[in-house]
Amino acid sequence: MSFFEILLISLSLSMDAFAVSISKGISSKRYKLKNSVLCGIWFGCFQTIMPFLGCIIGVKFSGYIKNFDHWIAFSLLFLIGFNMIKSFFTNIDEVTHSGYNIKEMLLLATATSVDALAVGITFAFLNVNILQSLSTIGFVTFTICFIGVKIGNIFGEKFSKYAEALGGVVLIIIGFKILLEHLIFS
Repeated sequence: MSFFEILLISLSLSMDAFAVSISKGISSKRYKLKNSVLCGIWFGCFQTIMPFLGCIIGVKFSGYIKNFDHWIAFSLLFLIGFNMIKSFFTNIDEVTHSGYNIKEMLLLATATSVDALAVGITFAFLNVNILQSLSTIGFVTFTICFIGVKIGNIFGEKFSKYAEALGGVVLIIIGFKILLEHLIFS
């Protein structure tokens, strides 16, 4: 998997956290640099830890599912992407509060990184430099969320749903690419 593909996956995975960061910025009366740093750290760390855990799970079971691992990778990426796109078309707004306490940030960081766990499982079946992938995912998510709080504070709710939908489309495209590469070149 190329660095460009890892970068696209990183951007896609960070879109949920980006949308929540924008919401946090919207719900804050005034912008504070500390809030951007907190969101970046919480979401960046969880988006780094979850694919690592997923990769460990995938490696443990890779021997059993080597013949159809490409279908698993495709299915997981497709489902994650589909759910991201689906949330664009639904009018269910995620409830976020302006607080940045440990309990709330832990719940939000966990909720937005579950898809990263699934992507980590796919990493176990692909030719991926896991250290480079995890550091890219963490850095991109930190940066996106850091900026997201400020954007939310300035622009409001307008763009967060579009970013999540775009992330879903990218994950689906990467899933199809993985499937086609395996079916055509193996």
